[in-house]
Amino acid sequence: MIKSKPISLQLTVSKLLLLLVVFLITTAFNFQETVWLDEDLNRTTQSKAVYYRTQTKLEGNISYFYKNRIVYRKVFYKDGKLNGKFLEYYSTGELREIGSYNNGLRDGNWKEYYKNGKIKKKGKYSKGERVGVWKTFYKNVY
Repeated sequence: MIKSKPISLQLTVSKLLLLLVVFLITTAFNFQETVWLDEDLNRTTQSKAVYYRTQTKLEGNISYFYKNRIVYRKVFYKDGKLNGKFLEYYSTGELREIGSYNNGLRDGNWKEYYKNGKIKKKGKYSKGERVGVWKTFYKNVY
């Protein structure tokens, strides 16, 4: 006859294993390399940095942050080039600019906003060049 462990001991071991797994996953995320960036998004030291990102490889969804941990930009990279939706925020968290990239070049409709959320400028890009009519909206007019 094989004796089984008491149920309370089995539950305790299960809880400990679950806590260990959660701890390992959490610490793995915390040990991501921080890439410190200057105002032109070039690598620099932490003391000279204006922004940072936690992804070292420019592929997929990448978020850039101000040093105060507020999101600066959310972008998408494909084959090392900007490709897809582009969002940029003020250091206080409000949306500053929205548009999209195609193969590293601005493409399609772009909008720039004031901090209060009202549109500042809007227009269209084609292959990185401004095209058509660009409209500027002044803060005190509307």
